[in-house]
Amino acid sequence: MKNLAGLMKQASQMQAKMEEMQASLENIQIEGTAGAGMVTVVLSGKGDMRSIRIDPKLADPTEMEMLQDLIVAACADARTKLDKRASEEMQKVTGGLNLPPGLKLPF
Repeated sequence: MKNLAGLMKQASQMQAKMEEMQASLENIQIEGTAGAGMVTVVLSGKGDMRSIRIDPKLADPTEMEMLQDLIVAACADARTKLDKRASEEMQKVTGGLNLPPGLKLPF
Protein backbone atom coordinates (compact mmCIF):
# COMPACT_ATOMS: atom_id res chain seq x y z
CA MET A 1 0.00 0.00 0.00
CA LYS A 2 2.96 2.31 0.55
CA ASN A 3 3.73 2.18 -3.18
CA LEU A 4 0.14 3.05 -4.04
CA ALA A 5 0.24 6.09 -1.75
CA GLY A 6 3.51 7.20 -3.36
CA LEU A 7 2.04 6.70 -6.81
CA MET A 8 -1.03 8.76 -5.91
CA LYS A 9 1.20 11.52 -4.53
CA GLN A 10 3.22 11.56 -7.77
CA ALA A 11 0.01 11.65 -9.81
CA SER A 12 -1.23 14.58 -7.74
CA GLN A 13 2.06 16.45 -8.25
CA MET A 14 1.91 15.77 -11.99
CA GLN A 15 -1.65 17.12 -12.11
CA ALA A 16 -0.53 20.31 -10.35
CA LYS A 17 2.33 20.73 -12.84
CA MET A 18 -0.03 20.14 -15.75
CA GLU A 19 -2.42 22.79 -14.44
CA GLU A 20 0.48 25.24 -14.09
CA MET A 21 1.57 24.46 -17.65
CA GLN A 22 -1.96 25.01 -18.97
CA ALA A 23 -2.19 28.33 -17.13
CA SER A 24 1.15 29.44 -18.56
CA LEU A 25 0.00 28.49 -22.08
CA GLU A 26 -2.98 30.82 -21.68
CA ASN A 27 -0.56 33.75 -21.47
CA ILE A 28 1.38 33.02 -24.65
CA GLN A 29 0.65 34.26 -28.14
CA ILE A 30 1.52 32.30 -31.27
CA GLU A 31 1.83 33.91 -34.68
CA GLY A 32 1.01 32.15 -37.93
CA THR A 33 1.63 33.51 -41.40
CA ALA A 34 0.65 32.80 -44.97
CA GLY A 35 1.37 34.26 -48.38
CA ALA A 36 5.00 35.09 -47.55
CA GLY A 37 3.87 37.14 -44.55
CA MET A 38 1.07 38.98 -46.32
CA VAL A 39 -1.42 37.58 -43.79
CA THR A 40 -0.51 37.18 -40.13
CA VAL A 41 -2.77 35.74 -37.43
CA VAL A 42 -2.05 35.75 -33.69
CA LEU A 43 -3.67 33.10 -31.47
CA SER A 44 -3.77 32.91 -27.70
CA GLY A 45 -2.48 29.79 -25.97
CA LYS A 46 -6.09 28.61 -25.85
CA GLY A 47 -6.41 28.94 -29.62
CA ASP A 48 -8.53 32.11 -29.63
CA MET A 49 -7.72 34.56 -32.42
CA ARG A 50 -6.28 37.75 -30.94
CA SER A 51 -5.38 39.70 -34.05
CA ILE A 52 -5.02 39.55 -37.79
CA ARG A 53 -2.86 41.67 -40.08
CA ILE A 54 -3.47 41.81 -43.81
CA ASP A 55 -1.17 43.47 -46.29
CA PRO A 56 -3.17 46.28 -47.97
CA LYS A 57 -2.17 44.92 -51.39
CA LEU A 58 -4.53 42.01 -50.74
CA ALA A 59 -7.58 44.28 -50.37
CA ASP A 60 -8.37 43.97 -54.09
CA PRO A 61 -12.04 42.90 -54.44
CA THR A 62 -11.09 40.64 -57.35
CA GLU A 63 -8.69 38.73 -55.08
CA MET A 64 -11.08 38.05 -52.17
CA GLU A 65 -10.99 34.28 -52.62
CA MET A 66 -7.20 34.29 -52.34
CA LEU A 67 -7.39 36.55 -49.27
CA GLN A 68 -9.85 34.20 -47.61
CA ASP A 69 -7.62 31.21 -48.38
CA LEU A 70 -4.59 33.01 -46.91
CA ILE A 71 -6.48 33.84 -43.72
CA VAL A 72 -7.42 30.18 -43.30
CA ALA A 73 -3.82 29.13 -44.02
CA ALA A 74 -2.42 31.62 -41.49
CA CYS A 75 -4.85 30.35 -38.83
CA ALA A 76 -3.84 26.77 -39.58
CA ASP A 77 -0.15 27.71 -39.35
CA ALA A 78 -0.67 29.40 -35.98
CA ARG A 79 -2.69 26.43 -34.68
CA THR A 80 0.02 23.98 -35.75
CA LYS A 81 2.64 26.04 -33.93
CA LEU A 82 0.41 26.29 -30.85
CA ASP A 83 -0.18 22.53 -30.79
CA LYS A 84 3.56 21.90 -31.10
CA ARG A 85 4.31 24.32 -28.25
CA ALA A 86 1.65 22.76 -26.03
CA SER A 87 3.02 19.29 -26.78
CA GLU A 88 6.56 20.41 -25.90
CA GLU A 89 5.34 21.88 -22.61
CA MET A 90 3.42 18.69 -21.83
CA GLN A 91 6.56 16.62 -22.48
CA LYS A 92 8.41 18.75 -19.91
CA VAL A 93 5.71 18.14 -17.30
CA THR A 94 5.24 14.43 -17.91
CA GLY A 95 8.89 13.60 -18.50
CA GLY A 96 8.13 12.17 -21.93
CA LEU A 97 5.24 9.99 -20.75
CA ASN A 98 2.57 10.06 -23.46
CA LEU A 99 -0.72 10.65 -21.70
CA PRO A 100 -4.04 10.78 -23.53
CA PRO A 101 -5.37 14.31 -24.17
CA GLY A 102 -7.72 15.54 -21.46
CA LEU A 103 -6.48 13.05 -18.87
CA LYS A 104 -7.09 14.37 -15.38
CA LEU A 105 -4.80 13.23 -12.61
CA PRO A 106 -5.18 11.77 -10.04
CA PHE A 107 -7.62 9.19 -11.35
